[in-house]
Amino acid sequence: MKRAALGLVCLGLTAGAALAEATCAPDRIDLRWTDGGESFVVELADDGAERSRGLMFRPQMDLGAGMLFVYESPRRAQFWMKNTLIPLDMIFADASGTVTRVHSNAVPGDLTPIDGGEGVVFVLEINGGLADRLGITPGAVLRHPSIPAATAAWSCDG
Repeated sequence: MKRAALGLVCLGLTAGAALAEATCAPDRIDLRWTDGGESFVVELADDGAERSRGLMFRPQMDLGAGMLFVYESPRRAQFWMKNTLIPLDMIFADASGTVTRVHSNAVPGDLTPIDGGEGVVFVLEINGGLADRLGITPGAVLRHPSIPAATAAWSCDG
């Protein structure tokens, strides 16, 4: 496990050029910030049933994987960890794909609401602790085909 985590962090150090050249894909999300960038293979949760289930009942998730929640319009997004078996980081972003809040290490099974704030359109869930290790903070930007090019801070078109 340590070797895989180190590989992911090392990948983040050289990902900038690779991310700039990569094309967008529905099963991958790219992130970039001042000191780095990263890409994750994602499952989409873009309807009510998928968003309700999320990552519940999963005993593990690959380090380079995540789930991207996509909402039809900006809203106050609140999550909980009911029936979720693994710690998660929740990365909340607005309509432009700009990260507005990061909640680290959500506790498995905890029913306390995790508030993403107002104006949330995208939420990326990744393994707990990764956001801190990689340096993902508010102001980072997401790139994914679900983010309209006209409003994207980092568009798939360029």
